[in-house]
Amino acid sequence: MAIPDYQSLMLPVLSASTNGEVRIGEVVDRLADQIGLSSDERTQLLPSGKQTLFANRVHWAKTYLGKAGLVEATRRGHFRLTERGRQVLASHPQRIDNAYLDQFEEFQKFRERSVQDSSQDKSQAEATFEQSSETPDETMRVAHRQIEATLAQDMLDRIQAAPPDFFERLLVNLLLRMGYGGSSTNAGRTLGRSGDDGVDGVIDQDALGLDRVYIQAKRYARGNTIGSGAIRDFFGSLDRHKAAKGLFVTTSGFSSAARETAEFLSKRIVLIDGEQLARLMVRYDVGCRIEEALYIKKVDEEFFE
Repeated sequence: MAIPDYQSLMLPVLSASTNGEVRIGEVVDRLADQIGLSSDERTQLLPSGKQTLFANRVHWAKTYLGKAGLVEATRRGHFRLTERGRQVLASHPQRIDNAYLDQFEEFQKFRERSVQDSSQDKSQAEATFEQSSETPDETMRVAHRQIEATLAQDMLDRIQAAPPDFFERLLVNLLLRMGYGGSSTNAGRTLGRSGDDGVDGVIDQDALGLDRVYIQAKRYARGNTIGSGAIRDFFGSLDRHKAAKGLFVTTSGFSSAARETAEFLSKRIVLIDGEQLARLMVRYDVGCRIEEALYIKKVDEEFFE
């Protein structure tokens, strides 16, 4: 089953606080049992790796209930039902969500502040606020993934339009940025025309070049996949260089036969397709740079104690 969104968790969170002060961590565990989440769903982490997705959504549900005055914080990590919250539960609502909470003046003011801080058109921002099943930080991460996907495609398009030797230099620079070659001077280099034997670049893993990684670079348009024959040819090139491992990189993709061939050959051959190449370039700031940094902050409970 899918992990419930934060609005669907509002009523369960409110119901879980009927017996006085409760700890948010206990509510997370209790609701996970009540909903019947699997072990994988309970442990699924946010991209930050600091909190589980389910716990994050429970926290946001509690936060929004607090903005409407249905629960109140008591001490670090603890909260309790307010009198208004008791009245709401006594009315036996079928669902509590942002639209339901909008009947309370405190929540209306909170929503108005959130809408004013949004870059969207006011009516669009209000609709997003009420209808979105994503928490604010999830919405931001979705937008971030969309930005990176557009960036990745833009970089691949530019690689396609650049001269062939640019692609080869890019791969050497990327591997050096990733830490291959260590601290050796001139550890990586393209082979230019001498790469006609099936090898386009090389990285020396040690100062003497005793351990090397050989690179094959293929700029293919999207949809023009690399087949198993190209992998076997690269294997032969590695054999001629007496190399034990190689890296085959393309701007397109690999057929299933190519991946199977690379898996069963006696030499270690790693395949990097266009999608993975773009992700690595973004991760190691190759061909792109940070334009703006956004930070997600939360209340420091210890400070207010």
